[in-house]
Amino acid sequence: MSSNFRAGNAVDPVIDGRGVRVGLVCGRFNDHITDRLLVGAAAALTEHGVSPTDVVQVWVPGAYEAPMAAKTMIDAGLVDVVVCLGAVIRGETSHYDFVAGECARGIMDVQLATGVPVIFGVLTTENLDQALARSSDDDNKGAECVRTGLEMVGLVRSLRAL
Repeated sequence: MSSNFRAGNAVDPVIDGRGVRVGLVCGRFNDHITDRLLVGAAAALTEHGVSPTDVVQVWVPGAYEAPMAAKTMIDAGLVDVVVCLGAVIRGETSHYDFVAGECARGIMDVQLATGVPVIFGVLTTENLDQALARSSDDDNKGAECVRTGLEMVGLVRSLRAL
């Protein structure tokens, strides 16, 4: 388990989702994990004031297809941030390496090309137990990714206002 260290003078951001349009891209492959991430994401959206009418949720076949759906949402002007949720669990072939790496690269490419935050909420784990732990009530990466996305929207907006 890793630790998240921060500078002693770091300030917790104020995360306000009011008026923020959020896209959720969910991978159907390993949906028994993605569904759990989505529950966490929904709770965080509510907690931070995002209106249900400001959420666009789509399902794609798997994590590999997430960047395309994210870019399409952005190009259509539907969202201020996209959170991509899914799970890639290592198996007996090299398929994991291609899917996880290309999904991450695609998500990064989309956010850099569009200037809209796209959050990598795709679990990349060695086994099912790790995926279950990271999508649990105690440590839900779906919720964490929503908070990250809302924080990034606030940061981007404040930087553009300078």
